[in-house]
Amino acid sequence: MSKAIVTQPHIADSHDLIRVHGARVNNLKDVSIEIPKRRLTVFTGVSGSGKSSLVFNTIAAESQRLINETYSAFVQGFMPALARPEVDVLEGLTTAIIVDQQRMGGDTRSTVGTATDANAMLRILFSRLGSPHIGPPSAYSFNTASVKASGAITVERGNKKTVKATFNRTGGMCTECEGRGTVSDIDLTQLYDDSKSLAEGAFTIPGWKSDSFWTVRVYAESGLLDPDKPIAKFTEKEMRDFLYREPTKVKVEGVNLTYEGLIPKIQKSFLSKDKDALQPHVRAFVERAVTFTTCPACEGTRLSEGARSSRIAGISIADACAMQTSDLAAWIAGLDEPSVAPLLAALRQTLDSFVEIGLGYLALDRPAGTLSGGEAQRVKMIRHLGSSLTDTTYVFDEPTAGLHPHDIQRMNNLLLRLRDKGNTVLVVEHKPETIAIADHVVDLGPGAGTAGGTVCFEGTVDGLRASDTVTGRHFDDRSTLKESTRRPTGVLEVRGATANNLRGVDVDVPLGVLTVVTGVAGSGKSSLIHGSVAGRDGVVTVDQGAIRGSRRSNPATYTGLLDPVRKAFAKANGVKPALFSANSEGACPTCNGAGVVFTDLAMMAGVATVCEECEGKRFQASVLEYRLGGRDISEVLAMPVAEAEEFFGSGEARTPAAHRVLERLVDVGLGYLGLGQPLTTLSGGERQRLKLATHMGEKGGVYVLDEPTTGLHLADVEQLLGLLDRLVDSGRSVVVIEHHQAVMAHADWIIDLGPGAGHDGGTVVFEGTPADLVAARSTLTGEHLAQYVGA
Repeated sequence: MSKAIVTQPHIADSHDLIRVHGARVNNLKDVSIEIPKRRLTVFTGVSGSGKSSLVFNTIAAESQRLINETYSAFVQGFMPALARPEVDVLEGLTTAIIVDQQRMGGDTRSTVGTATDANAMLRILFSRLGSPHIGPPSAYSFNTASVKASGAITVERGNKKTVKATFNRTGGMCTECEGRGTVSDIDLTQLYDDSKSLAEGAFTIPGWKSDSFWTVRVYAESGLLDPDKPIAKFTEKEMRDFLYREPTKVKVEGVNLTYEGLIPKIQKSFLSKDKDALQPHVRAFVERAVTFTTCPACEGTRLSEGARSSRIAGISIADACAMQTSDLAAWIAGLDEPSVAPLLAALRQTLDSFVEIGLGYLALDRPAGTLSGGEAQRVKMIRHLGSSLTDTTYVFDEPTAGLHPHDIQRMNNLLLRLRDKGNTVLVVEHKPETIAIADHVVDLGPGAGTAGGTVCFEGTVDGLRASDTVTGRHFDDRSTLKESTRRPTGVLEVRGATANNLRGVDVDVPLGVLTVVTGVAGSGKSSLIHGSVAGRDGVVTVDQGAIRGSRRSNPATYTGLLDPVRKAFAKANGVKPALFSANSEGACPTCNGAGVVFTDLAMMAGVATVCEECEGKRFQASVLEYRLGGRDISEVLAMPVAEAEEFFGSGEARTPAAHRVLERLVDVGLGYLGLGQPLTTLSGGERQRLKLATHMGEKGGVYVLDEPTTGLHLADVEQLLGLLDRLVDSGRSVVVIEHHQAVMAHADWIIDLGPGAGHDGGTVVFEGTPADLVAARSTLTGEHLAQYVGA
């Protein structure tokens, strides 16, 4: 009888775990875990517990760094230098593909089509099949200008020879708007008061003070203009010099300066910068002074007349980019051209991915900067859906953000499909519907910030439910409908709203209550609220725009808290407030107030070492001798918000202006944040709440919040609902664009848009109380809410 041969497993099959030992990035406290490969692992925990630090800043960052090291030193010189994360051991890593929620570039030239390569394929298609034929693919590109040149060139080869050459390139850029689709017009009345002279302070531009050497005095003392004559009485030549003169060298008090016309100067100093990066008062000025209108030459298509005239089956490339992708996919499917069959197949696959991922309502000409965080993440996913790669690690950051409950199942199926192809899928997520499909769950906590950074649970979803962690306890939480709802005190009327896909919507937004605007992704919620409500007087809008700030920015600088604190220190010690700023006179001279010294090592990761002079405190030693309430400025910046609230609330350090800001930070659940913690270390949920706390200080009767539950743990949602209730009870009206059923159940009034997305949406399908919506079950939202509350 023959014996059965027992085969030993191949040694290569033993590497089926990603091992992390001793991770200490940000707030992680020596975390050690083992993550199974080729499985779907969900990382959860309260906002700020260390999920992103572990997944993005440790595992994914090290994978990317190791891949970068495989390139030559020459190539690495062009790539971002990445430092090795603070971790003892990282084993079993595979190539990481990161699909995060970073907003896409706000550049006006970036569209959904350019970001997904769909435009590039369309351009090739039109250059092959378009009639009349106008040129190569560049002739259909709104980012390529037409160029003509001729002349003599010298070819330096052997005996130098001068030859005549002509050069032509046909581009598709509209010459009027230079491919932007809009033209800007500057309202001169916002720049100056023409009844005054330059000497009388005619300029009304923020920051242009009458004694400013570089701005106002260049105009007044240039010798080109009469500083004592009212601007309204300038001659035609003076007006031309004042507004449009080319840069000219002039002498002011013996100093050589450049005089430039006001319009080009304003364009360079304000309009060429990203509007979101400007300070609030400067941004308000730009919005007042500059009006953007659709380009009359190309009607907003960005394309030249030639590119618009070339057609396939009666459709131009401008028409194709304006269609929503579900319609464009159907049109492409109807083209039968064997000569470009591979191109059509690739384009069809990309467009079908849009539909499959729930973005069939987007058009390719939609500016990338207008996408929400969730939409931007799903657009990035499109590149990977049809990929043949296996055994890679996909890392997702809350892929369900911005998704209606109806669309979450579709997203879950995509995550499972990526896993089933043999990939490791790591997901940072709060939604119980997505946690439920995990093969493995890692729960971080127990708290946020310094109270987090440890692994509270590792195992199956059933194990999480049974565990006593914060996530386990709240996993099956379900909000109930309110027994009674508040009565409106008035209404905000919206009439004939037609922005984007809205179909002449008429709706009354009630005041004095908590109103939730909901509907599937792409149904027109943001178009309705941001287009017809947000711009009104007395309306404070907290959108999902990213908080901008360098590693020098922190909660104290962002919220304006540092100003009253500096003044309090200055008053108590009889010195200047500027001494108490690490970005000004009080900065340590060795590290310039950064607290660390950076050493650039070219293509290798730069090294940051704690400054030996100030020991990371960022201030000069002499400044730290000044005290307020027994603490120096560096000790105050090291305080958590909750401790600082007590400190500035009473006693010698009592500072009402600072205390008010700190109260708002505690209200939004950020009591654990350090005042001097760099903004770059905050999680997405923390940044949004920081922004909310800042806006709560603004004077306004109506608050508009755009998906405030993004990045919030199940336990934090309760706290947010309490905050919204307090806002309404204090006499404010709150309008929330939201998909979270707990917020819908808590609302006084619901406005539901739909019934579908894109051209299938854009109408109000329900207005009323949550109880009525559940009882009627007439919409997708109604069905999911009824299921959620167990009705």
